[in-house]
Amino acid sequence: MEYTHLGASGLQVSRICLGMMSFGDPARGGHPWSLPEEGSRAIIQKALAAGITFFDTANVYSAGSSEEITGRAIRDFADREDVVLATKVHGRMRPGPNGVGLSRKAILAELDASLTRLGTDYVDLYQIHRWDPATPIEETLEALDSAVRSGKVRYLGASSMWAWQFSKALHLAGEHGWHRFVSMQDHYNLLNREEEREMLPLCADQGVGVIPWSPLARGRLTRDWDEATNRSQNDQFGTSLYGDPAEGDREIARRVAEIAEARGVPRAQVALAWLLSKPVVTAPIVGVTKDQHLDDAVAAVQLQLTPEEVARLEEPYTPHPVVGFS
Repeated sequence: MEYTHLGASGLQVSRICLGMMSFGDPARGGHPWSLPEEGSRAIIQKALAAGITFFDTANVYSAGSSEEITGRAIRDFADREDVVLATKVHGRMRPGPNGVGLSRKAILAELDASLTRLGTDYVDLYQIHRWDPATPIEETLEALDSAVRSGKVRYLGASSMWAWQFSKALHLAGEHGWHRFVSMQDHYNLLNREEEREMLPLCADQGVGVIPWSPLARGRLTRDWDEATNRSQNDQFGTSLYGDPAEGDREIARRVAEIAEARGVPRAQVALAWLLSKPVVTAPIVGVTKDQHLDDAVAAVQLQLTPEEVARLEEPYTPHPVVGFS
C-alpha cells in the first residue's frame, strides 16, 4: 500500500479508501444489498492487514448500522490512532424539521450521534454529504469550525456540489478564520468525467484532496455491460446515475475489458489505476463485498497505465448530465 497527504493538509491516508456503504444491516435503511456484520468484519480486518488506513462511512448508511459495524471493527482490529475514520452529515436521520440538513442544531446533534455509533470520541474527517440550500452556508461553516475546535473533529471535508458553491465555502472559511475543507468527495470515474471541467481544477488550485465516490461506476466498469447483480437490480440511486447510458459508455467499458485482458488483470484494476493516475486524486473510495474486490483495489495501486492506454480509455467519452448532487 502507498500513502499520501490528503490535499495540502498534514493528514496522511492510504491511496485506497474503503467505502463502508457496503456494510450494514440489510433490514435497516435503503441498502438491502449491504453485507451484514460478520462478513463486513472479515473484509475490514483484511483491509487493515493490506495496509488500508482510510475508512469512509456516513450517518445515513443503513440507518446508522454502517457506523456501528465500522466502529466495532476498528476497535477490535486496529489501534484507533493508526486509522483515518471519516463520516458524513446531511441526510435525514429522524422525523421532524431538524432531523435533516446542515443547520448548527443538526450538525452538532448528528456529530454526537455518529460518535456514539462509532464508539470513539473524535472523527478524523467530518464531511458535509451534500449542499444544504435551506441553511446559510455561513451557519454550516461556523458550526463545523466549532466541531473542530471542540476536539470532536480533526479535519473537514465536503461532497458533491457545484464548483461555485465549493469555491464560496472555501472563500468564506478563509475570510472568517474558520477551518477550511481539506477534501472533496465527488462523483468521478471513466463513465462520468464532468468534474474535470471545474471542480477538479478548483481542488488542484486550492490544495484540496479528491476522494472520488463510485470509482467503478457501480460495477459497470468491472463486468459485461448487460450483466446484472443483486445490487444493480436493487440500487435505485445507482440506476439514477447510470440507468441512461450516454453515447460512448459501452465503448469505454469495452476498452477497459480489452486493456485488462491484454494486461492479464481484472477490469477493476484498470479502472482504478486510471483514477490513481490523476495527480489531483488522493484516494478512490472503493466499495467491497468480496475478497476479490479488495484484492483488486489494493493491486491497482501498483498498476501503471501507459499514456497510450490512458488516451485509449478516455477517447470515447461524451458529455453527460451532472448527476449525484442530491
